[in-house]
Amino acid sequence: MKSLLTGLWVALATTGTAFAEDLKLAVTTSFQNSGLAEVLLPAIKEDTGLDVQLLVVGTGQAIRLGEAGDVDAVLVHSRAAEEAFVAAGHGTHRREIMYNDFVLIGPAGDPAGIKAAATAADALARISDASAAFVSRGDDSGTHKAEKRLWASADVTPAANWYREAGAGMGAALNIAAGMNAYIMSDRASWLNFGNKADLALLFAGDPVLFNQYAFLPVNPKNHPHVNAKGAEALEGWLTSDRAQGLIDGYQINGETLFTFNATPAAQ
Repeated sequence: MKSLLTGLWVALATTGTAFAEDLKLAVTTSFQNSGLAEVLLPAIKEDTGLDVQLLVVGTGQAIRLGEAGDVDAVLVHSRAAEEAFVAAGHGTHRREIMYNDFVLIGPAGDPAGIKAAATAADALARISDASAAFVSRGDDSGTHKAEKRLWASADVTPAANWYREAGAGMGAALNIAAGMNAYIMSDRASWLNFGNKADLALLFAGDPVLFNQYAFLPVNPKNHPHVNAKGAEALEGWLTSDRAQGLIDGYQINGETLFTFNATPAAQ
């Protein structure tokens, strides 16, 4: 299913790799936009010899790439989709690695008044009541899936006159929101690493429903014997190691931590 291979490949050159093949890892645009990959990939190569190539897409497409056997593993952030992937036999297991949170961004003047909201659902209801411009990723990503759950919890069906689906990754969607001076939901890491903030500001955060867990899922070699299962096992071991914890917990922008390591002690 080569037609699924649409996205941005990010590769590091390698010498003396410990594995016969490169390791192909589908990751979310939010992970790539955070800048953390630039910290982790050189350390992975140094410690394991693996040449990890990232295919940067939304969670939904990352899952489909895993189902097709076009990657060796996926690192995504939508638990329901991840558990369905494993239950269907496409992945061997799900391993939690790290988390951050979703935040609501909007015009610094906050015309919908979401700073005063009690909950994330209340914040979205205020945006709807004000018919304030809102940009959705609209791309079946983990962020988009979480956003749709929040609209449902707010008992709101977004209306076309103020709601725009970008069909794009996190960085591109943030750029659209900045250009429109609109509200948007982002993961905190992408927002902190975003350079074109214009008049936007972080207006709402802290609701437990905005928790954003990332997990690693190796593709099942029983379905796709060609996948680099040995490499995926080595990468998982590294991602749950003390070295990974130090780099993940230590990664900051302007003094703010972007991710928190919480790898589970054993594959589940």
